[in-house]
Amino acid sequence: MKIAIVNDTLAAAELLRRTIVGARRHEVAWIARTGEDAIKRCTQDRPDAILLDLVMPGMDGVETTRRIMSATPCAIIVVSGNISDNTPQIFEAMGAGALDAISAPVLNSAGTYLGSRTLLQKLDMISKLVSRDGLNGSDRPSASAGLLVAIGASAGGPAALVSVLGALPENYHAAVVVIQHVDPQFSNGLAQWLDHHSQLPVRLAEQGDRPQAGTVLIAAREEHLIFTSPHRLGYTPIPVETSYRPSVDVFFKSADCHWRGEIVGVLLTGMGRDGAAGLRALRESGHHTIAQNRLSSAVYGMPKAAIDLKAAVEILALDKIGPRLANIFAPKR
Repeated sequence: MKIAIVNDTLAAAELLRRTIVGARRHEVAWIARTGEDAIKRCTQDRPDAILLDLVMPGMDGVETTRRIMSATPCAIIVVSGNISDNTPQIFEAMGAGALDAISAPVLNSAGTYLGSRTLLQKLDMISKLVSRDGLNGSDRPSASAGLLVAIGASAGGPAALVSVLGALPENYHAAVVVIQHVDPQFSNGLAQWLDHHSQLPVRLAEQGDRPQAGTVLIAAREEHLIFTSPHRLGYTPIPVETSYRPSVDVFFKSADCHWRGEIVGVLLTGMGRDGAAGLRALRESGHHTIAQNRLSSAVYGMPKAAIDLKAAVEILALDKIGPRLANIFAPKR
């Protein structure tokens, strides 16, 4: 996989270069020191993935992400030396289409690159997705047990979730569970950020939680969120072979198997195919399913895969999905 590095600090860029070259699994396509230069280089030699600094002179990482994803989309990982101080900007970048974020590797006194293993694992995961998909882009439930909205998202998801959740009323009659591909160290910050933009309370899902009407639960761990019973959530490392943890497919299929009420499955912007098969399972069981359309998707990978499988009952622009969910589960008069 060809990887570009965008970082205005020479030492940081060199550390990233050595990490990639030393692993002998990927190659460095080019190195840029500014966002403007990175945009130009992408048009000349589009890489498979970009390691992008968040804070740079001139154009910052958020705007750089937005412009690259608009003109020459590719997988972008935000690499930040100070995660805690830059959380809002990280979610802005992910909303603009960045796939993930990670702490920058550092060189310790023993000459070891701390954090390089995590970075390489993420690159290996992205490599599988790029090679496979490219970037374009038990009992039948009964209607009496409750209403559930199951949402899956990846790259571009945080901003898309703000749009969807922000359109739901505070007296919403359905429980909402979200599977967003995000590093576990950012999951709590994501929940807090979404809670600020939603009329519904948003928090991380915990082992044994019961989805409740008018509450949004978000997968919190680097394990799969599933239903362990018709009313209880839990986490599991199985299946271990999935590219993403937590997996949208795993949750959708678990909901289809266990939830005893009505489900609406929603697949938003994201890279790869996670969620497509699960959305089809929901549709085949008679549940309503929605996929985000091409024009409004920051990354048209996951929704496209679902649409290709004929998994979506409806294909909607992002600004139509929240109101549609509010209408589907509006209280009966």
